[in-house]
Amino acid sequence: MNYRHSYHAGNFADVIKHAVLARILAYLNLKDAPFRVIDTHAGAGMYDLRSHEATRTGEWIEGIGRLRETRLEDAAEALLAPYREVLEGLAPDGDRYPGSPVIARYFLREQDRASFNELHEATFDDLKAALGKDDRLAVNRLDGYLAWKAQVPPAERRGLVLVDPPFEVQDEFAHLAGGAAMMARKWPTGVGLFWYPIKNTGAVARFEQLLRDTAFAKVLIAELHVDAIEADGPLAACGLAIINPPYTLHDELAALLPPLSELLARRDVARWRLDWLKGP
Repeated sequence: MNYRHSYHAGNFADVIKHAVLARILAYLNLKDAPFRVIDTHAGAGMYDLRSHEATRTGEWIEGIGRLRETRLEDAAEALLAPYREVLEGLAPDGDRYPGSPVIARYFLREQDRASFNELHEATFDDLKAALGKDDRLAVNRLDGYLAWKAQVPPAERRGLVLVDPPFEVQDEFAHLAGGAAMMARKWPTGVGLFWYPIKNTGAVARFEQLLRDTAFAKVLIAELHVDAIEADGPLAACGLAIINPPYTLHDELAALLPPLSELLARRDVARWRLDWLKGP
């Protein structure tokens, strides 16, 4: 595996992904019943924004760097509150950025559990070090798609599957769609948060059709575009396929995406998309 998220940690894609992740986890916390988080491609857990990798690209400056320096309108800030709470609690100095496993652990209660899966050996070691000892967590060195199949449905019956693959292989969308179809059969009521880059709009359209063909009742698509899409250029847009989203999430994203896209745009090309593929 050549992908190293340390080059990209805290970029615009992390901001939208983790802001939505925090909102979903806060929603799961509203009920006393336990839940489980399953993270298929967990990454290192915590990233140093002063590292050689982060300073070489500087992607975080146009992502979390801008968000830390700017307050949005009141309605949007209220929606960002869980995400900002995590950042302030875990990286108050702004020199580090928490990945999805560390964010998920922040929201776990005594009765909740999480399964974090990471195949790359060095990244797995970093993840173990970032999480430390916690009896609520299972940290596995496993292929993300095999782990996904083995770990759903969880014993808790409530929870979230986060799938954030590196998209290094040409057929990554097919793997992601296949996992979604599997989950729809085995755990149709589970919540899913699937991240993907937007480089090839045709590939994205085919992926969306495969999601429509699953047995899930509700599938919401949220996209954030910060620049014009160029096949060979830097990442300029990304999407989230949200399976069985909390009932408030569509309206919340409708309020959050416009000001967030304007804040994070690289040029005057701020754009966002929010569509139901299935449902509500």
